[in-house]
Amino acid sequence: MIQPHGGKLVDRILAGKKKEDALARAGRLPRLVIDSEIVSDVENIATGVYSPLEGFLGEADFRSVLTGSRLRTDVAWTIPIVLDAGRETAGGLRTGEDVLLAAEDGRPVAILHLEEKYGYDKGETAEKVFGTRDPAHPGVAQVLAMKDVLLAGPVDLLEVTPTPFDRYKLSPKETRVLFEAKGWRTVVGFQTRNTPHLGHEYVQKAALTFTDGLFINPVIGRKKKGDFKDEVILASYEEAIRHYYLKERTAMAILQMEMRYAGPREAIHHAILRKNFGCTHIIIGRDHAGVGSYYPPFAAQDVFEAFPDLGIAPMFFRSFSYCKKCGSVVNEKICPHPPADHIQFSGTKIRDLLVRGECPPPELMRPEVADVIMGFKDPFNE
Repeated sequence: MIQPHGGKLVDRILAGKKKEDALARAGRLPRLVIDSEIVSDVENIATGVYSPLEGFLGEADFRSVLTGSRLRTDVAWTIPIVLDAGRETAGGLRTGEDVLLAAEDGRPVAILHLEEKYGYDKGETAEKVFGTRDPAHPGVAQVLAMKDVLLAGPVDLLEVTPTPFDRYKLSPKETRVLFEAKGWRTVVGFQTRNTPHLGHEYVQKAALTFTDGLFINPVIGRKKKGDFKDEVILASYEEAIRHYYLKERTAMAILQMEMRYAGPREAIHHAILRKNFGCTHIIIGRDHAGVGSYYPPFAAQDVFEAFPDLGIAPMFFRSFSYCKKCGSVVNEKICPHPPADHIQFSGTKIRDLLVRGECPPPELMRPEVADVIMGFKDPFNE
């Protein structure tokens, strides 16, 4: 089994006496309310998804990630995982003390062992992570909306938050047990925020011919307007797997995390997380984790050259389409026919059809999958 990133799978979930003691003193601790996306980050730290992180980044690691895409230990890390707070709130907290992190409904989530408080430049952060300061970029907009102080330190999780998708919520420890039980020595991960079309199926099955197992890992959490809703993504994949995938060679679990749309940096981040789940390979397609025209189409593939020590192998897929003459999904290396014979896999085109109540043609999407999507009154995020 592939080693976790940094060599150790982090586990900061409190249990037994330690959890009882933490809950007993939680009411006496200063309290910081965090939103659902920060709750997900806390869980991803504690369950090892973000290994080797033990908590929210301190200033030196934050600066190192921004300027060099690595932690101070020289381990590759490209997305700063941080906890923001307002100046007044941060001013009322003392370094060296514990802070209760509570969900918006008041439920205790975790204990933060506060080690640092520091300021940061939002514009510089956006520029380094996203390559732009344009507030129209959804990731930049998120950074600009953050509060002014960052809090750093290890976290201990008190309770995993239940979701409507708990049967697909597996920790890296659990996926590794699953892959071992299936006898998979090599596993290719597929990151997605979309429902499956025929092009996705093509790259997944092409990658699967070279590995023992396929791990479909949809991102569940905050996404931009117009993206498919979480429940639609999962229901459509369930239907696709039911009809068109080998069950013994396919597994699916969710990754609860917001999309940042950071293009190349996020592609490396996604690879690291799948490595922690136990994947030996990851599929990286055209404009992976991109949005609009902010990144060159293959920047998310080219960036891997700068990370030869990543420890997970990318599998690159460039452009592919449905060829009417060949009667199948093809790419430029295997099809002799001109562009006029090709139907492009356009997510925008598929969405437009669905919005109009029209079923995408079978050359683009399996009819069973289209039926599932069209069964939802409103399948898209507002």
